[in-house]
Amino acid sequence: MNNPFDAKVFEDLARRMADAMPPQFAALRADMEANFKSVLQAGLTRLDLVTRQEFDVQAGVLARTREKLEALEARLATLEAEKMPGR
Repeated sequence: MNNPFDAKVFEDLARRMADAMPPQFAALRADMEANFKSVLQAGLTRLDLVTRQEFDVQAGVLARTREKLEALEARLATLEAEKMPGR
């Protein structure tokens, strides 16, 4: 499975988490940052995620499909009305 996240995203998140550590853990900061990055990558990789671009493409496909369905429903209603004028 492709990872939809840029490595910079993980690095930035790990750095932010390490920066949020209390000052008494400053000596462990580099190790904690590396561990945070590994945990984030592992956790997010297990999720079935798509990129924003893939999501936008599928949303467009869905919108076009919905428009076609609505047009076909209207056409069907017109044909049914023409076939049964007495009703």
